[in-house]
Amino acid sequence: MAIHPSAIVDPKAELDSSVEVGPYSIIGPNVKIGARTKVGPHVVIEGHTTIGEDNHIFQFASLGAMPQDKKYAGEETKLEIGDRNTIREFCTFNLGTAQDVGVTRLGNDNWIMAYVHLAHDCQVGNNTIFANSAQLAGHVHIGDWVILGGFTLIHQFCRIGDHAMTGFGAKISQDISPFVMASGTPTTAYGINAEGLRRRGFSPDQITGIKRAYKTVYRSGLTLEEAKMKLLEEAAASPESAKYIEQMHTFISEAQRGLLR
Repeated sequence: MAIHPSAIVDPKAELDSSVEVGPYSIIGPNVKIGARTKVGPHVVIEGHTTIGEDNHIFQFASLGAMPQDKKYAGEETKLEIGDRNTIREFCTFNLGTAQDVGVTRLGNDNWIMAYVHLAHDCQVGNNTIFANSAQLAGHVHIGDWVILGGFTLIHQFCRIGDHAMTGFGAKISQDISPFVMASGTPTTAYGINAEGLRRRGFSPDQITGIKRAYKTVYRSGLTLEEAKMKLLEEAAASPESAKYIEQMHTFISEAQRGLLR
């Protein structure tokens, strides 16, 4: 293990023999870190925190601190971080709470830029990009391949669907459907993330089907219930994009805070 002499690693912490720990970092007793993960200088990792393999955690990050929730009473909650994540300077990821699943999760292959905050019980998928100072309140759910522009603010309990994207300074207080881009002040939906879908291998027919579904929900003037019914009709008529249209339908049907439109 390449642990700098000035680092403080509790003897009860479980670190793979290939883990690197930089100067003045502090790692608590209930921390587990997988193979080839690099922890930079002045990092604090505490709480019941599990970190997978091949992560790179930059200086001044704080991972696994108690949640910023007055109801927290010291319950044994967790932070789980997957594999191959980049976590840049001054990021703060908190433990979960007993009022939710008790775990804050970050999946695999995520690119998390400086000053990003993941509050208690956030659930983040895979292959996301969070630009500088994106801020997630408690209980936020983020799907796969989501891109958050710099200074994006997300209200507690909101959900962001797969392949969605926000512009810089977006203020999100309702759910964003999969594939949708949102930006502006006030923040509204303004199309689908077509370029992102092309880069990820979606076919022209699939993208066309998703665009049609977007227009049904956001530009047709239909009520949300009417739009949901039409989405099912479009899915039946578009086999090549049916599963993506059905994904939008399911996501919209499960919205608890309403849909950003």
